[in-house]
Amino acid sequence: MALSDTSTARFAALAPPSFSSLPARVQEDLRRVGELLWENAPSVDREGHLPGPNLDALARAGLYGAVAPTEVGGLGLDQAQLCAVTEELAGSCAATTFVWAQHLRFLRAMLDTSVPEPLRQEWREAVVAGRARAGVVLTGLMPGPARLIARPARTGWSLHGQAPWVSGWGLVDVVYVAAATEDGQLLSCALPARPAEGLEVVPTPLAALAATRTVRLGFDGVVVASADVLGLVPMERAREQSENLRLNGSFALGVARRCCALLGPVPELEAELVRCRDDLDDAGPAQAPQARARASLLAVRCADALAVARGSGSAVTGDVSERLRREASLFLVFGARPAIRQAMLARLGATPG
Repeated sequence: MALSDTSTARFAALAPPSFSSLPARVQEDLRRVGELLWENAPSVDREGHLPGPNLDALARAGLYGAVAPTEVGGLGLDQAQLCAVTEELAGSCAATTFVWAQHLRFLRAMLDTSVPEPLRQEWREAVVAGRARAGVVLTGLMPGPARLIARPARTGWSLHGQAPWVSGWGLVDVVYVAAATEDGQLLSCALPARPAEGLEVVPTPLAALAATRTVRLGFDGVVVASADVLGLVPMERAREQSENLRLNGSFALGVARRCCALLGPVPELEAELVRCRDDLDDAGPAQAPQARARASLLAVRCADALAVARGSGSAVTGDVSERLRREASLFLVFGARPAIRQAMLARLGATPG
């Protein structure tokens, strides 16, 4: 199969229907940002470094305030539009998109009226504009025994445990932290993204998306002042509200879509891309794991097809298909809750006996 040298038009043609619902200016800005990210993606992967212009371009396009109402300077995007934006960006530079997406949790907190007003006053304007950028630690929400615990302290709370996957360290200003309390609640707080007493930072050498500066954080009594607490809610209620399986699926769809665009007209894979997107859009809580599994495996299938089409060149480090295959493999495990993992194993014929 011959590969086309011009895939930009095909990539645009494979965009989800919700892309066309974006305001015209946002569409134009997003296309321009996507072209910049795609152009920089090889060097981002090779050097393991996100250039400032990538993240600054997102800020200029208003994407750090994607879901904020227009009256506070945001773009006012709904969930479907946000997924379209994420897919577009992930198909251009997954590393840049991954760092940006972590910001959305803190952005939503700054729009939540249950969060103390002084905190929202302090952060909201800069967070919406992208002048202040955020990462996220959701370890306290993970199933199983708590790995990050918050205990009452004299001036607020102290954090104990580990967060094994924190992206954007050195690129963000603040981290949204969710930690379990010993009485069954979830504490969320704003933690400055800088060295602190009791905080250990260990780089994580990822096989793909190394430029995300992903680290493992160790907490040994890191103090959070009461003034930096965003909220304290029952754990079960927090977990009900925390799942965002649809948005995470957009990363895999973006990689799959880019592979399809590079391959040229591939009706079967393109039809499967549409079906996976529709499944994710339509899935309720019970169907979401299967839909996520299907999208993640499609990304791998598309990346494998691109490698086969490119031939021996795909075995060379830095080849576009080699990079996209590593990214597709990472999205097999990113955000993969137990139900998603089980669904993927079943589709792969590897269900444990």
